[in-house]
Amino acid sequence: MNGIVLSVAQMREADAYTIAKGTPSIELMKRAAQGIFDSYDGWQGRKTLVICGSGNNGGDGYALAEILAANDCDVEILRVSEKFSADGEYYYNWCWLQDITIYSVNTDEIDFADYDVLVDCMLGTGFAGVPREPIASVIRKVNEAREKGAFVISADINSGMNGDTGEAELAVQSDLTVSIGYLKTGFFQGQAEKLIGRLVNVDIGIEVPHE
Repeated sequence: MNGIVLSVAQMREADAYTIAKGTPSIELMKRAAQGIFDSYDGWQGRKTLVICGSGNNGGDGYALAEILAANDCDVEILRVSEKFSADGEYYYNWCWLQDITIYSVNTDEIDFADYDVLVDCMLGTGFAGVPREPIASVIRKVNEAREKGAFVISADINSGMNGDTGEAELAVQSDLTVSIGYLKTGFFQGQAEKLIGRLVNVDIGIEVPHE
């Protein structure tokens, strides 16, 4: 695991630096999704629900769903927001073209007990505070499903956890958290030890600017 640990602000700066040097943000998102896919070997033969928020964390989820579908995995998407980041919308459109089933958070059709794997792509490292509805209810449902046997993967960070401090009033409890680019300071303090089952980090080519 890469030993470099960054604050949320440093990670944001490294992202911007890498993009400015010529790596498109849309490519970084695809690499992040591929890293999440490669970090877990239990996709095949299991039904997966990817839960996507409005930002780039949600975009990672849409890109992951596309990869899962391309690998003949059983995947569906739950949207907890009607909004997209620009790159997220790009991958959402690919999911729509591949006829992946996509649910709105307001639907009554979703039963979390129907899924073997839940992928948390709701809130990213920049989140601070207490999750609001409808995300708060979804977090509770994810945690309840995990208690009943679902395998939970968090993309980059557990939704609801502060990326700098590790503190959380309400957050996803994961079996696996796949950190993207570099580890964050919050992974080693606060509530992180209680929220994260196993932590891995995937290198997607992000460069840290040198002073």
